[in-house]
Amino acid sequence: MVLSKEGLPEWLDPVVRAVETVQPLQLSRFLPPENGAGRQSAVLILFGEGERGPELLLMERASSLRSHAGQPSFPGGALDPEDGDPKADGPLRAALREAEEETGLDPSGVQLFGVLPRLYIPVSGFVVTPVMGWWREPSPVGVVDPNETARVFTVPVADLTDPANRATTVHPSGHRGPAFLVESALVWGFTAGIIDRLFHYAGWERPWDREKQVPLDWRS
Repeated sequence: MVLSKEGLPEWLDPVVRAVETVQPLQLSRFLPPENGAGRQSAVLILFGEGERGPELLLMERASSLRSHAGQPSFPGGALDPEDGDPKADGPLRAALREAEEETGLDPSGVQLFGVLPRLYIPVSGFVVTPVMGWWREPSPVGVVDPNETARVFTVPVADLTDPANRATTVHPSGHRGPAFLVESALVWGFTAGIIDRLFHYAGWERPWDREKQVPLDWRS
């Protein structure tokens, strides 16, 4: 497993610079517990190029899952023993393995180019390593196991940066966070937080109305 920035499209340069310079607290106030607690996991933040230009691969988790049910998310999950050392290339292997299991993509067409600082999801106890990828050779994707995944879709970066698609969600706990209304989905929580901060530090963010609120039961 290797990380390589060779041959990446020029439009990814701002993302590469952001990945190389961003600090953990610039991404989230939730960082891994100092005592080492938490279940090691990884997600794949995969950039591709579609009919409308740069895009991101997302999936919607099945509503029957125990954690983060029904939420749009990056492909990913917990590390397995065969993935290897969580402090070495284990997260890289896990991100690709989970993406293949959940979306059916061919890992050989993915070029990994960076890793963001590890973050923490308190509600599920996951310590997450976001792994950055370029979809050098796109392959067909779709739902592999309906018990895990409701759908797989790509979102143009242009839609994610469109101020009209930006909003703030307010969790019943009172926590406020960024959200994106795209592809008939409300992207919020951990996934939206990563996209929001990554685009901010890459210089892709456009001014948007942070007072615009969307309820988490927005479909009702």
